[in-house]
Order: sequence, then structure tokens, then C-alpha cells
Amino acid sequence: MPSAERSRAALFVDFVWHVALRLGFQLARVWWHIRRPHHEGALVTIYVGRALLLVKTSYRVEWGLPGGSIHPGETPEEAAQREINEEIGLSPHAMVPAGEVTGMCDGRRDRVHFFELHLDSLPDLRLDNREIVAARLVSPEELQSIPLTAPVAVFLRGDRGGLHKEPVERGQSSG
Repeated sequence: MPSAERSRAALFVDFVWHVALRLGFQLARVWWHIRRPHHEGALVTIYVGRALLLVKTSYRVEWGLPGGSIHPGETPEEAAQREINEEIGLSPHAMVPAGEVTGMCDGRRDRVHFFELHLDSLPDLRLDNREIVAARLVSPEELQSIPLTAPVAVFLRGDRGGLHKEPVERGQSSG
């Protein structure tokens, strides 16, 4: 019986986190639309064969890629490594700079650095079930019918939506 109580308690705590993150994100978007801050982030395209790993956050409708904001003093690659560890439990791997997307997104002046990581198989992922609530591998064909965050859609599909893509040559640093 104690494990069932812990399970209920954990589900309740996760629910509270989901509500707090959803509400916090909506409030942040309002603030960003007023202030128009500069934001810089790093996202990682993780491929297993032809399939791409997408993640779902508790506060967005769209699917995205593992990654997040670059902290002061961090390089884009350091941020990408930190974020894949925090969000999906993936240890550091050699990544390749893959390009950038810049423009307005969610009211912020965004610059998002993209990195590529190719794996032979998908390791066991460790999702926190608070910020990241789901992860799935999708084929290139499936990708066309999945709602994606704006920077990811621009990067993967070339959708414009107020953002533009800046390619980075292989082996060249993006930041």
C-alpha cells in the first residue's frame, strides 16, 4: 500500500508541476510580447537511423526537440549537452553544428542554434514527467503531419512563420 500512496503523491506533484509550467509559460509569453527580449537557445536533432526524436513539453501543444535556453557564460554546444542530459537523461555525445534559426517567436527575438546527433539505437530515456512528458521517434514521412514549435518547423521543414534559417557549414561553429 505505501507504494500506491507514493504513486498517487507523485502523480499529484507532477500535475501541480504541469499546471505551474503551463500557467508560467502563458504569463511569460505575455511579458515577452510586452518587452520583446533577446533569447538564445540550443536544440538537438537526435537521429536513430532515419527516425528523429521529438519531445513533448507539458506547457506546449506542439512537439519539439530536446534543448533549451543558453545560460550566461555557456556556449551553444555546452547548453545543448546540458539540456539533453536534464530533459531526457542522455549523457554527453559528440554533436555537429547544423544551423541556426532567428526571428520573433513567442514575443521574443530568438536565435536558436541546432546540433545534430546520430545514434545507432535509442538508449533508455529518463523523462522528468514534469517539463518533458513524452518522447517519440518519428519517420520523415510522419514528421509532415506533426505540429512542431516554430523554430523546429523552420529548421526541419523550411516553414517561415516570421523566422529565418541560417545554415552552418559542417565542422563550423555556430557561436
